[in-house]
Amino acid sequence: MRGSYDEIQRRGAEVVAVGTGSVRYAAAFVADEDVPFPVLVDDDARAAHAASVRRVGFFRLLTDKRSRPGAKRARAGGHRIHKAGRRVTQLGATFVIGPGSEVRYEHLDDHSADHAPLDEVLASL
Repeated sequence: MRGSYDEIQRRGAEVVAVGTGSVRYAAAFVADEDVPFPVLVDDDARAAHAASVRRVGFFRLLTDKRSRPGAKRARAGGHRIHKAGRRVTQLGATFVIGPGSEVRYEHLDDHSADHAPLDEVLASL
């Protein structure tokens, strides 16, 4: 989302990331990765539970072959794993919400390298 943040804002939308770590680690992540949008912390998992965001078992997290190509692409792109929160098995999700409380788009990750296709996110704005 960071690479398309200007385009997202031009379409009248905003990005808000929600992480699983502590406030201190979120602040370090924002600084290290030069994240231009707000990053909130869901350390107690209330938001993840409310949104039905999936978790995977630790063994599956480490052995799921679908995650390897994504991990290689991320590493080649210069992305690094930062300090994790208490919920390392928490998968991600992407939602486009609004106006109001209308959910316009939802993608619940199926494995650690599964992310919402950017073209779908942009089309939903």
